[in-house]
Amino acid sequence: MRCALCEKKECYAGKDCVQLKEVVQKRYTGEDLRSMEVSTSIESRYYMEKTRLEELILYARGMNYQRIGIAFCIGMEKEAKIIHKILENDFEVHSVCCKVCGIDKDQFGLEKLHSKVGLEAMCDPVGQAMVLNNEGTQMNVILGLCMGHDILFTKHSEAPVTTLAVKDRVLAHNPLGAIYSNYYLKRRFKGGFE
Repeated sequence: MRCALCEKKECYAGKDCVQLKEVVQKRYTGEDLRSMEVSTSIESRYYMEKTRLEELILYARGMNYQRIGIAFCIGMEKEAKIIHKILENDFEVHSVCCKVCGIDKDQFGLEKLHSKVGLEAMCDPVGQAMVLNNEGTQMNVILGLCMGHDILFTKHSEAPVTTLAVKDRVLAHNPLGAIYSNYYLKRRFKGGFE
């Protein structure tokens, strides 16, 4: 598949390019169908009106979730505290910092950011997932976990996961900023992208 390079996007008008329509339609049952009902109702009712945070709340309410988990980067502790307090208006909230178990990077021979420091705690996405699994969260929210750590967290989370913010230290956590800058694209990736 190379959908990103397709100029026609005939699927938008109902074309099944992969001959999977009937098989896929049968998969939308139970919780998966409910998720589609809730998410499409949010899209159709609030298109261009609600922020991602507001949509997250509407989705969790629509799914009748009671317990929400937040797996956050220590670099976003201020944001995590605000989001935790906002979500507490509607849900039981459990939040867990990326340094949760205080495991020294030396334990696994991991490269250190600050080489002269003695103990440097590693980020622990598996530990974050375990904590939220133990809390019985029904949906988990990623807030600024590093590249790769977000993947491990999602892999080990028993609850469905959504991302509220991704880590991009260079672009103020807006990775698409690189795509919107022709100067950057031409300089960094040697070519035009139109």
